[in-house]
Amino acid sequence: MSAQNALLRFLNPSTLSVPLLYLSQSDLVQLGAASSQHYITAVTQGLAQHAAGSVVQPIKPYLRWPEANHIADRIIAMPCYLGGETPAAGIKWVGSREANGRKFGLPRASAVIILNDVDTNFPIAVLEGSLISGMRTAAVTAIAAKYLANPGFTSVACIGCGPIAKMQIVTLIEQFPAIENIYLFDLNPHASEQFSRHFSESYPQINFLPAASARQAVAQGDLVVTCTVTDSPYIEFDWIKPGAFVSNVSIMDLHKEVFEQANKIVVDDWDQCNREKKIINQLVLEGRFSRDQLHAELGELVVGKKTGRENQDEIIVLNAMGMAVDDIACARHFYDLAKSESVGTSLSLF
Repeated sequence: MSAQNALLRFLNPSTLSVPLLYLSQSDLVQLGAASSQHYITAVTQGLAQHAAGSVVQPIKPYLRWPEANHIADRIIAMPCYLGGETPAAGIKWVGSREANGRKFGLPRASAVIILNDVDTNFPIAVLEGSLISGMRTAAVTAIAAKYLANPGFTSVACIGCGPIAKMQIVTLIEQFPAIENIYLFDLNPHASEQFSRHFSESYPQINFLPAASARQAVAQGDLVVTCTVTDSPYIEFDWIKPGAFVSNVSIMDLHKEVFEQANKIVVDDWDQCNREKKIINQLVLEGRFSRDQLHAELGELVVGKKTGRENQDEIIVLNAMGMAVDDIACARHFYDLAKSESVGTSLSLF
């Protein structure tokens, strides 16, 4: 018997059956993953579990190498275990290159999510992750807005008009029907104008208004959402109108003074935010901010442990670094839905 045959006999793959479900982006869309409510439901559950301490979420490592020249050039590993009645474990592997669009005609970011069986730790599913990643990020903004924005807010300022912005805006429109005006700014004027034309056709009841500058857009927003790939702050505190809620999705957009002068700072996870020399981490290292000055983690608002907005004039900032909790909660949701509706491609490890 050859060494190869002996190894194959030892492995004995013919007797092993470990099913693996593959869900493409098209499969996910079939399950309703292009609209927001699935994500609101799943992320809310994940945030509640985070607040209850029933998650294991290591600090996510960033993989970079010398040719990575931009802050957005990296691959991130995001593992998580969710406890509770329906436990789940898995990892999102998300890659990004700032130059993907202009050099390769590709989206900036791509991702896959792997789910593992919590009893055997064998993988049970692989899901296309970029749609989930973008939409769960938008769900975080919308969930936070329920607690931190002024009720019935009517205007949104969106800085950056790429794919992440599109998901943010779709989610906000679906979740907040009082929105009347959306102010848009992008360093590429064509991007904001194209965004405006596209969305005006889909949502004729809303005014989509390209702005001449970021400042002009921010000044109009009851809710401000940043969707850029900037590596340096540009939004100043005096740009922000009284009573505004700022969802700092792209992390690096706000000057340090904003964190020092805003009435409340909320994060998704303190340990995840206080790292990588992001603005909060810089402030901590400089002795200008600390966990004691933090108002809350978002899950604490969801479970009622902390209050949200307390008056109409507060300026409140959400600085959400992005948690694997959100990804795995959504992946668990769509995996269960796919199994119940027989969607996806069944594979085998052997």
